[in-house]
Amino acid sequence: MPCEQTISGKIIYGPEAEVIEGYIVVEDGIIKEVHEKRTDSNNIIAPCFVNAHTHIGDSVLKDPVLGELSGHYVKRDLSQLVQPPHGLKHRILNRTSHKDMVKAMQGSLQDMHDTGTCAFADFREGGMKGVLALKEALEGSEIEGRIFGRPVSSETKDLSKELTELLDYADGLGMSGANDIDMEFIEKARKCSQDKYRTFAIHSGENNRSDIEKALSLDPDILIHMTQANPSDLREVADRDIPIVVCPRSNFITGVGMAPVIEMLDQGIKVAVGTDNVMLNSGNMFAEMEFLSKIFGIEDRQVFMMCTLMGATILELDTTGSILEGNLAKLMIINGNSNNLTGIRDPISGIVRRGRPDDILSVMI
Repeated sequence: MPCEQTISGKIIYGPEAEVIEGYIVVEDGIIKEVHEKRTDSNNIIAPCFVNAHTHIGDSVLKDPVLGELSGHYVKRDLSQLVQPPHGLKHRILNRTSHKDMVKAMQGSLQDMHDTGTCAFADFREGGMKGVLALKEALEGSEIEGRIFGRPVSSETKDLSKELTELLDYADGLGMSGANDIDMEFIEKARKCSQDKYRTFAIHSGENNRSDIEKALSLDPDILIHMTQANPSDLREVADRDIPIVVCPRSNFITGVGMAPVIEMLDQGIKVAVGTDNVMLNSGNMFAEMEFLSKIFGIEDRQVFMMCTLMGATILELDTTGSILEGNLAKLMIINGNSNNLTGIRDPISGIVRRGRPDDILSVMI
């Protein structure tokens, strides 16, 4: 017998995130019908978040020292924290056992689920060991993961075998910045991903723009950060229709600056959002939305779509990211009568500017 469920309230509907009042009929995990009808429910039914860039292996390190203390000010150094192969996170990852790694990632997956995320993309360090650890962590989880692996070979002659094996298990490659890696090495990785029809994503322009030209020469499928991109860079990205994933809170805490998100959007670039390193930020997408709305001043509906539909689009999750007939029923039921949200006039603005995980009544994934 089919399993059918009806949910009523204010629905954030369709690819344009239109707010309607009515009910949704869900059958066997699929949105079968959406009806517009007056209802007494103040619940808000929203699509779940898609977190488009994470490093959840960092779940074993959640309170790093961010830099050197100078008086009352901490001087932050991104390279000391995350740059391979000798950054703090890589030293910690290298001495963490498989069992501890999996357990820590399982905790972060549950946390993302509880805060309304249904899918994520992870740049998985550690070669095959890292990919297999995340696959094990995902067993039994309701969250859908896109795993972008990273080779550990340091020589191009050892690379082909590792890449072939890696891309048999991962959804693609998630590379560090082009300045961190020999270009012959990274070009070989790019070609292998193309030959295997896998995604090639790369960090670019995070700390400075010196690696942007190199990254663009690789014709990547996804760019991460582009914090230091200038107008010329963004025009080229737009002309080549390359999507960008921005990580606002991460860039803020590491002190590298603010990505030119409004300029990206003005150029027509597809922009999604990620929470980046778990050691710096939780996987809470509500926090990213508030940051984008209040610090960047981006229109609330645009912010909401960047954190839902755009992430799904960039990660090729074709039936996720919006509430639409035929899509998977990956939904958040949000309490419009919570002490936090009572009195809001626009459900989208209310969720974006002040929504919190404790406003969620239930998550359907």
